[in-house]
Amino acid sequence: MTLFLTLGIVVLALIILITEWFPADFTALMVAVILMVVGIVTPEEGLSGVSNPATLTVMAMFILSAGIVRTDATQPIRDVLLKWGGKETGRQILVMGAILGPLSAFMSNTAIVTIFLPIVEDWCRRSRISVSKLLLPLSYITILGGTITVLGTSTNILASGICVQLGYKPLGIFQLTPLGIIAFIIGLFYLSCVAPLLLPERKKPDQDLLAEDYDLKAYLTELVVTPTSSLIGQTIRQSEIQRKFDLDVLELIRNNNHFPQPLADKILKSQDILLVRSTQTELLKLREEKGLDILPDVQFPEETLTLELTSLEEKIAEVMILSNSRLIGSTLKDLRFRQRYNATVLAIRRGEELLRERLGQIPLRFGDLLLVQGPKDSFLGLQTTRELLVLEQRDIESLRPEKAPIAIAIMIGVVIITACHWLPILVSALLGVVLMVLTGCLKPGEIYGTVRWDVIFLLAGLIPLEIAMDKSGGTQWLVEKIVAVGGGLSGYELLLFFYLVTVFLTEIISNNAAVLLMIPLAVKIAQSLSFNPYGFILDVTFAASNSFMTPLGCQTNLIVYAPGGYRFLDFFRVGLPLTLLMAAIAPFLIMMIYGL
Repeated sequence: MTLFLTLGIVVLALIILITEWFPADFTALMVAVILMVVGIVTPEEGLSGVSNPATLTVMAMFILSAGIVRTDATQPIRDVLLKWGGKETGRQILVMGAILGPLSAFMSNTAIVTIFLPIVEDWCRRSRISVSKLLLPLSYITILGGTITVLGTSTNILASGICVQLGYKPLGIFQLTPLGIIAFIIGLFYLSCVAPLLLPERKKPDQDLLAEDYDLKAYLTELVVTPTSSLIGQTIRQSEIQRKFDLDVLELIRNNNHFPQPLADKILKSQDILLVRSTQTELLKLREEKGLDILPDVQFPEETLTLELTSLEEKIAEVMILSNSRLIGSTLKDLRFRQRYNATVLAIRRGEELLRERLGQIPLRFGDLLLVQGPKDSFLGLQTTRELLVLEQRDIESLRPEKAPIAIAIMIGVVIITACHWLPILVSALLGVVLMVLTGCLKPGEIYGTVRWDVIFLLAGLIPLEIAMDKSGGTQWLVEKIVAVGGGLSGYELLLFFYLVTVFLTEIISNNAAVLLMIPLAVKIAQSLSFNPYGFILDVTFAASNSFMTPLGCQTNLIVYAPGGYRFLDFFRVGLPLTLLMAAIAPFLIMMIYGL
């Protein structure tokens, strides 16, 4: 009974993860609670994921990566990238890979993509190259680079922790390196030679006008306050037109004088002109109820629309919702976004979808790209928040470049201490966190905002599921079924089987969840058939770390999805050949390097 109840919970968890009924981290937490409530695991076992060394190590590595970011230790790399990249796409990808690949081996690939995305966008503007040609390779390069060491991704660290739980030694920091380097070189060759032919120009090199890119012409209009309007004498706040209608007032023009935001307390007068974002339907309702006239569309020729939205005091820019943002799940209306940031959202780009209506009612998601307009001072506040990323060069004032050598030294020290086995990886990583704070590379209040809590809760919630599978006999039952079907397969064929299954799970749920489910199963199979368990552990780990076919399997793919203007199938077109290439070489290399 316990066996089938556990398998039922596993199936339910997979369905929820695939359909995204709830966020993955909440689903994991819910699974842990259900397992404790029905008595499959004890409360101690159900909460063991919180104190698991793998979970804590992942948390520490997020903080260490943030120390590198906050001190701007990547500036020399950024300078080399811009200097030596050239203007040919293949060469740019090679230079990007040669620089960012090794960096990804020791830093969170999510952090690297977040740092270098605006840099690559600027690079593309200078070189007159479509960002669609470089942003997807940027993501794939960091994914491949993350497989070079155990520190490269949270997936590798988690796999090392599972090894300990299963009674084996943890993965050495450089245990993946021979496999990772060979695969990285082959993957980089593919990305520089083949990917440019497969990647379309979703954003044209000359598509610099954001207003044109977001097709705002039909949504921006000038309204004139008529002498009979009921709004005369009221402030914009008192008029409540922004609350009652799907409308944002971007600017007030009076006698050829332009008044930027904040506008809430401006008293409206006859003949005032309001620059607004709205739909035609809402404008007609507004004209009927409030006595406003709509000025002709000729006010907005394409070539001057962006200038209409900007001035010496005003600007427009793209702002991304980060993965650890507290804004996720909330609407602009709930957040009082305009009041909080003194800026207005004109449109939202979500993958292929472009949203321009009822913006205040749309729950925000990770990776959403907001087109924001407001005073330039407001963007300084947006740049310093940990909730959002302004897609342009960050101001140096918010960084601590004088601390960069210290941050680099601390990170190198963590690697050396771990590699020499002087301290366990968890202890050395936590020591690095303490030193980052004591030396001023990070402020104590910053460390909480640097942690990807969705990943931490995902690990903490799903680790008890692995315990439940083992206790209930679920793992053993699956092993017996797989052995009965594939017992006659060779070692290479079994490795290939587990690689492909893990890749499939990674694309539809997440890499960490795939590792948690597949490694215990692969180890049991290896033991049953007298194969080397480490070979199967590395096989599953490597497969889970390489997510190329959809924007959902890896956070870095989701980050570049909207800025690159990609469509869902673009990932499949470029990622499928790379996935098949890795599936062909990884099991073979594992057999040659690590043995079976």
